[in-house]
This record gives sequence, structure tokens and C-alpha cells, in this order.
Amino acid sequence: MPRDELIRERDFALFAKKLLRRALLGAFWIGVWALIAAVVGLPKLLPGPAETARALVRLAGTGVFWQSVGMTLLRVALGYVCAVAAGALLAAGCWRFAWLDALLSPLRTVIRATPVSSFILLVWLWLKRSHVPVFISFLMVLPIIWTAAQEALSAVDGNLKEMADMYRFTVWKKLRYLYAPSVKPAFMAACMTGLGFAWKSGIAAEVIALTPDSVGKHLSDAKNYLEYPDLFAWTVTVILLSMALEAALKAVARKRREGKG
Repeated sequence: MPRDELIRERDFALFAKKLLRRALLGAFWIGVWALIAAVVGLPKLLPGPAETARALVRLAGTGVFWQSVGMTLLRVALGYVCAVAAGALLAAGCWRFAWLDALLSPLRTVIRATPVSSFILLVWLWLKRSHVPVFISFLMVLPIIWTAAQEALSAVDGNLKEMADMYRFTVWKKLRYLYAPSVKPAFMAACMTGLGFAWKSGIAAEVIALTPDSVGKHLSDAKNYLEYPDLFAWTVTVILLSMALEAALKAVARKRREGKG
């Protein structure tokens, strides 16, 4: 059997094994959920998987559901992308200029130390409701990217920098062959972590600010009107979208890695 075919079969077997393991784990926890709901016996207060699935199917059949999901994704993505770009620029600037690091590092500490709920309430006073999730997602991701990239730049091997200077590498060559490969692992890990923070904080901002056309607004409405099957359905939607976003980012990173390999 050709080597390429053996590799494909091995990869497929590994994928099938991983998929089966995840399916079994998912089935186990769904079973636990169904058991607890059956013991409680109050489907209006603690809906089981079946009630939640029916509510999710009903919601997914409406245009409001998809509009809200799309707008939430757009807001979180905008905040996340801006934070990644700004974090990378701030990391490079603070790594290059000590005075800039001394000036801005207290700001980073304040952002990391302040509860997200406080920021949501403060920002709500200054921005439109539709802009609050964007800014909160941006604010929560910014220090993660900033810190990881700056630390990675500071950890670049001094011998490699001396070699680059000795061979008179241009700025572009240093960025491409020295700094980018050294920073990339920590940067990608920070991007993965930041995506989760962006998603959770963005949804929280929508819930508190009652952002129109948003998943968070529907979560808040379902809770206020005691529509617990809908509340569980929207929560499942949040979880599934979070998993999909993480999988998409991992797939992009893997394709880039394989393309360069």
C-alpha cells in the first residue's frame, strides 16, 4: 500500500477515534442532565435535553434567531480582531521602547484587574448599547494578546539576534525569519485563549446592556419571562457557537502550519 494512503488511513482512524470519544463523553453528560431533570420533575424550571432540543428547533425556525446570532458574532468578531491587532502593535511598541512600556503597563494592569461587569456598566454610560459588546470584547482580549506577544518578543534568543546583525539582515528579514517564528506559538495560544474571553465577555455585555438583536438580549428576556426551555436553548446556542469558533480558529492555524510545512 502506498505511503500516502497509509498516512490518510491513519489520520482517518485517529479522527474517528477522537470523534467517538467526544460523542461518548457528550452522551454521558447529556444523560446526567436528563437524569437530574427527571429527578427534579419540573420541566418548566429545569428542562431536560428533550425540552431544550424542542425549544432550540423552534427558535432556529425563526428569522429573529439567525439575525441575533449573526449580529452577536459580528460584534464579538469585530472586537476580537481589533484587540489582536492593537495587542500586537502595543506589544511591539512596549518591547522596543522602555519608556512606552513604563507609561502603558499600569493601564494593562488596571484592565486585567477590573471585573468585566464593572467595565460593562461604565461603558454603557458612554456608548450605544450595540457598541458595548464590541468594546468589552476588545478590552478583555487586548491585555492577553499584548502580554503574550511582548513576553515572546523579550524571550527571543540573543544569539540569534547577534547572528542576524552579523549577517546584516534587513528589518523585514528579521521580522520574517527571526521574530515571527519565535513569537508565533505564544501568539497563537494567546489568540485561542482570547477568543474564549471575547465570546464570553461579549455575551455578558449583551445581557447586561440589553443589546438589541443579540443572543444576550434573548437570554435576559427568557430569564425575565421565566421561559426556561428558551433560556436553556439559547445557552446551548452560546456553547455550540463557542465550540464552532474555537474549531474554526484551530483549523485556520493548522492549515497555515501545514502550508508552511
